[in-house]
Amino acid sequence: MNANKATILIPGRINQRVRERVEAEFDAIVIGSADAALLDAETRAQVSGIASATTIDAGFIDAFPNLAIIANFGVGYDVVDARHAATRGVMVTNTPDVLSDEVADTAVGLLLNTVREFPKAETYLRAGRWVAEGAYPLTSLTLRGRTVGIFGLGRIGLAIARRLEAFGLPIHYHTRTKRDDVDYPWHDGLAGLAKAVDTLIVVVPGGAATEKAVNAGILDALGPQGVLISIGRGSTIDEDALIAALAERRIAAAGLDVFADEPNVPQALMDLPNACLLPHVASASVSTRNAMADLVVDNLAAWLDGRPAITPVPECAGLDRSKD
Repeated sequence: MNANKATILIPGRINQRVRERVEAEFDAIVIGSADAALLDAETRAQVSGIASATTIDAGFIDAFPNLAIIANFGVGYDVVDARHAATRGVMVTNTPDVLSDEVADTAVGLLLNTVREFPKAETYLRAGRWVAEGAYPLTSLTLRGRTVGIFGLGRIGLAIARRLEAFGLPIHYHTRTKRDDVDYPWHDGLAGLAKAVDTLIVVVPGGAATEKAVNAGILDALGPQGVLISIGRGSTIDEDALIAALAERRIAAAGLDVFADEPNVPQALMDLPNACLLPHVASASVSTRNAMADLVVDNLAAWLDGRPAITPVPECAGLDRSKD
């Protein structure tokens, strides 16, 4: 197949660079949402690729008889039914690696902001309170003496760990299987990890396997000096349990960049003085988002030209387009 003649569908909003490149390099169709009813049968039959940053379910996949690839904008692809796509022979790709450093930087910054209260201190200065009231109060929390647990030691988790090693902090981790390329203590369960540390950084993807994995029991295991940082998917945190734990000081503080129902953040969470909140900005720099956009389009071009996908998701790693 000649990629230059392929028809690519963009359902819903997506990074502008993705749209510009798709429109320049392919025959592009843009619709308002992932609703196959917005297209007639003849148009659906023309679609061979989808570039998306939205939910792509099995029904939507099945609506396109000649679909060959779904290129997801983002490293997390739980919004795409990749298992179903694989049964149809449809490749699914994501955008790992190119955002790992940016997200890891954000995680460290969020941790520092959470324990040292830097955003509050800046607000204090800007409000004239330093002049009127004197020095900002000493923070009760610090990174000194802390032990960090990372829930999900993949590309991003490992980048975070390497950074925090430079801070002189001991690192523990929990993944489904132990890594053989690191010396950090491994815990075969999340509860065991939480008991062993006082700072928990959650980096795992969303989906049924991690839904509300950080619950009241995990928070209690973390303890009253515990700090929770979440930069993976909001669905991994039981927000009601977290709000209660913060309000009752069963943990000391939390820093969140992701939420269960974005962009809606519970008012009870925003009202807590020991919660540091960001609007899902971990990879939100121009250079990183451009790199992600390019990887989306480069995956489309490669697969539709009969070459291997650059970053196939695990469910689709065994597909071979060259046999088509």
